[in-house]
Amino acid sequence: MPNGPGRTQPPARRKTGVPTTTGNSLRDGRSGILAGMDEQPDGGSTAPREDTAPQSETDPLPEADPPLDRRAELSEFLRSRRARLKPEDVGLPDVGRYRRVPGLRREELAQLAGVSVAYYTRLEQGRGQGVSSEVLDAIARTLRLTAAEHAHLTHLAQPKRHRRKPAARTQQVRSSLRQLLDSLTGVPAYVIGRRLDILAWNRMATALFGDWGALPPRERNWARLVFLRPDYREVFAEWETKASDTVSQLRMDAGYHVDDAQLAALVGELSMKSDVFRRLWAAHDVKDRGHGVKRIRHPVAGELTLSFETFALPHDPHQFLVTYHAEPGSPSEEALRLVGSWGADPSYLDTPAPPS
Repeated sequence: MPNGPGRTQPPARRKTGVPTTTGNSLRDGRSGILAGMDEQPDGGSTAPREDTAPQSETDPLPEADPPLDRRAELSEFLRSRRARLKPEDVGLPDVGRYRRVPGLRREELAQLAGVSVAYYTRLEQGRGQGVSSEVLDAIARTLRLTAAEHAHLTHLAQPKRHRRKPAARTQQVRSSLRQLLDSLTGVPAYVIGRRLDILAWNRMATALFGDWGALPPRERNWARLVFLRPDYREVFAEWETKASDTVSQLRMDAGYHVDDAQLAALVGELSMKSDVFRRLWAAHDVKDRGHGVKRIRHPVAGELTLSFETFALPHDPHQFLVTYHAEPGSPSEEALRLVGSWGADPSYLDTPAPPS
């Protein structure tokens, strides 16, 4: 937890035992995530100021792990997708107890995909150099991959090669985009970037999710909020779904950027501190949740059913605008208005933040 401005406690070093969050008692921390609202001026933007810019990609991270191993990621992903298919799913006879491994065998998958067993074995071992898009398409069809899984496989098997590694830089949000956020007075909205960092947000997002501006920049990250802050279990009525979606999105990011040492460090820290994250990460599930419905709990307005939409920003393929809205005429629409009114009047806040 923060130890003061700009200072954090050093993380626990890796030992034989892995620290987890399962021993933490879950408490009603809704007032905690919403604490600090009385410090926001009326009508002011909650987007971070320049002096509290999101974490720079050059900022030091605790015990930064080496980049993720692309070959290992590719191997484990293919194995996990192969293991989930049953022979009868692809028209093969089920030999029952004579099958020593779950799912399809390598030779069965290779035959169905129209490639040699040796070639597929090399690919699954991460040694498939120069694999063609046609072969990947055939394997994806055989494994019945979703569009998101197909894209993830392609990113792992055909990584983009850069002549020179780009210089690390801070993730920036255009000033006009910040103005757009502020203009969305009745819509909670925020911008996320690499590694699910929360880069900018509006006043309604603060009223709905809590005062992210009070957190150190490196803590403004959806994966950290979901897995390392027990109070966020109270925010999402279906927390398990939110947790699964978060890991899937982080997996997609890892497929694009397997050489990202900061992402590897984040995954390593979450794996040490959360049993749930470690289990979900090991499943290698990826999915594209560009839109959907979330049930949000609010301490004043109660439970709201809100639809969310995710918009890719054309100037930066790694930034996304996320908005939440209620169905017109629904109880949630009225509740969302109450959230906005509560956020504009700090007198509603009458409970202190929980101790850190």
